[in-house]
Amino acid sequence: MTMWGSRFHRGYTVAAREEAARGLPDIEGFLYREAHMGATHRRVADFTARVEGLTPEQKRDIEQWYVDEQKHVARMVTDHIAERVDAMEAQHHVRIRQWLRGTLTGMTLISLAMIACVVVILGSSR
Repeated sequence: MTMWGSRFHRGYTVAAREEAARGLPDIEGFLYREAHMGATHRRVADFTARVEGLTPEQKRDIEQWYVDEQKHVARMVTDHIAERVDAMEAQHHVRIRQWLRGTLTGMTLISLAMIACVVVILGSSR
């Protein structure tokens, strides 16, 4: 169907594209976690396969412990990153506030100086 005959207007296409773009980080995160968990399972399976004398139950326990430990470490790293991002965001807000306050003060002083100049010029012309 042509653009003119389409029941969707142009804004819908942009909105759908934006919506899809917002979902990409979620998809990437999911794929990354799945790949990481797959690698974790492979590493522990390789390890338990090399160790002799383990019963299937012991192998399963070791695998479960290792996977749980990897999840815990990943959660700790994620929490640490989130804390750092929050701290940096707070520092950024402080810097922006200081810059805005300075800019406002400067603009106020310039405006007052201009008003004073206009008053002096108008007063001297009388």
